[in-house]
Amino acid sequence: MLRGITRKAVVLVTAGALAIIGGVAFAYWTNTGTGSGTATTGSNDAITVNQVSTITDLGPGRPAQTLSGNFDNPNDNQVFVGSVTAEVTGTDVAACDASNYTVAGSAPVAAEVPSGTGVGTWSGLTIQFNNKPTVNQDACKNAVVSITYTANAS
Repeated sequence: MLRGITRKAVVLVTAGALAIIGGVAFAYWTNTGTGSGTATTGSNDAITVNQVSTITDLGPGRPAQTLSGNFDNPNDNQVFVGSVTAEVTGTDVAACDASNYTVAGSAPVAAEVPSGTGVGTWSGLTIQFNNKPTVNQDACKNAVVSITYTANAS
């Protein structure tokens, strides 16, 4: 019974079947659609500004001393620090207040501070004891001065 089918007919039937299957496959892969997704932005933890310079022997008429330091960055990534500022916030002696000291200068950093402890550097600030000629400043002898540092983004 298959003898009556010629080779030409088999080729035509096969070609037709392949065309139909190919058309179905092409129609299957041709498609459009839409979708949506979300992403979140991370944040970072505050860094710590460290003073590494040792300041001793502040007193009336003595020169200003240089403040310098580095940072503790607890983040997994580097963070940008524009500058460091400082202010005297008091002393361990009640009768010797912050007005007896002046922090001056500027401490530009303008750099990425890497992750880690004791990394990066800053300098450029000074601290000086203010000589108040009409005021007895004996209460400030041997006082421990508290300095608060702030890392700024600009």
